[in-house]
Amino acid sequence: MSRRLPPLNAIRAFEAAGRHESLTKAAAELGVTHGAISRQVAQLEAWLGTALFLRRPAQLILTEVGRGYLAEATAALDRIALASLHARDQAAPTALHVNAPPTFTMRWLIPRLSGFQRAHPGIEVRMTTSLAPVVFDGGYDIAIRGADAPLAAAVSEAFMTEIIRPVCHADLAEGDRLRSPRDLAACTLIAYATQPYSWPEWLEAAGVPDLRPAGTLQFEQMYFALQAAAEGLGVVLVPAFLTTDDIAAGRLCAPFGTLAARQRRYFANAAARTPLVDAFIGWLMREGRDTEQSMASVATAAM
Repeated sequence: MSRRLPPLNAIRAFEAAGRHESLTKAAAELGVTHGAISRQVAQLEAWLGTALFLRRPAQLILTEVGRGYLAEATAALDRIALASLHARDQAAPTALHVNAPPTFTMRWLIPRLSGFQRAHPGIEVRMTTSLAPVVFDGGYDIAIRGADAPLAAAVSEAFMTEIIRPVCHADLAEGDRLRSPRDLAACTLIAYATQPYSWPEWLEAAGVPDLRPAGTLQFEQMYFALQAAAEGLGVVLVPAFLTTDDIAAGRLCAPFGTLAARQRRYFANAAARTPLVDAFIGWLMREGRDTEQSMASVATAAM
């Protein structure tokens, strides 16, 4: 029985364009022109007999059909890439070395990693943690870091937005005790040595640069600072995605919402593209989108 399949190049062009929501970025990834991507996508739409994108000025929006087709196309291309890798190398399980910040690894990556392993049982993920600048010297294949811009001279894909804002135990904000940043004068501010956004920076951005808190607590790592906040010891500045579950459960709260929040992105960085790297980055991007949707749902429920 023969299969009736659309052109593979058209599927690759659509999948890259849908994943980036940009023809230009898809062209850069695949090493072709913007026009070539546009023609391949149009060819696929003609073959399918339906639109996959809504085209707006400077904006590319997936249709409902396009979103469903993208999910299937991405999974299929991941499987083809891995099957090709296995056919080329029939050795023991292929190892992928991933390096990421400690708290990110413990609070976000590890709880989700079983999903990647179920989808890719032939890949052995080997984790290390670090906050050091990324140097590709053979120690890892992918380095995950929070940053303001992509890493130069490397494959650097943003997969999740990081919004850094104050959070605390819900009890500390009861009775409108934290209605405005000035109320922090009665609180303990928790800091940590590795924080990307300091309390003086946040207080200045919030309009209270001269505020003096009731006390301060200093830790070496974010993990300990966040745990201290969860125990009700004070208020800490941390990425929102690390606290989504705790806020949804009512254990923590963000008393000032996104006031004076700093926004960065989390990037997956690699020296070069390989089927293993692409599979892991593709999975990270899907998990990142799911997390951002959960964050938006929590924020809406809190309004």
